[in-house]
Amino acid sequence: MNIKILSIISIFILISSCKKTEEEENSPINTTEITSQELSEKDISKLDYLDFALDEKTEQVIENWGEYYQIQDIVTNVKEGDLNFFKEKETIKTLLTDLKKNIPELVNTSATLARLQVLETKIYKLESLSNLSTTNKEALKSSIKEFLISFSNLNFQMNKKLEKDSNNIQKPQ
Repeated sequence: MNIKILSIISIFILISSCKKTEEEENSPINTTEITSQELSEKDISKLDYLDFALDEKTEQVIENWGEYYQIQDIVTNVKEGDLNFFKEKETIKTLLTDLKKNIPELVNTSATLARLQVLETKIYKLESLSNLSTTNKEALKSSIKEFLISFSNLNFQMNKKLEKDSNNIQKPQ
């Protein structure tokens, strides 16, 4: 008798669990999780970070470093909500290679190269997130903020390098 009741309950549980699976498969897709990737200049201007600009001395030293100014233009476009640059993988790769290869000698230090490496990483991260259709707006904003911070830190590092070089402090003997 117990075996009959136990087998009937087991069959009932099996049938009811199969029914739930069918219902879940036929339910409409939850569209509240998918959000628009379109970011406006207003959204990006709300990001909170320190934006370091170049000093006059630094600008004079890097005036012939064209790749830096291309990155600076990209930063300006990103601040306006334009992420079209990140659709061209080969252009990104070429620009980053040339950026590191043509760095001016006066700012070519391990600290500056480290900032360039971080910038490269953030560019690739932003490129991958901006090209994914499943990326939500908050993740994209976070990646943009990281990219802008990395560029700002590169500026800061170059400024500090040249500032330190200009301080000619004599050590006592």
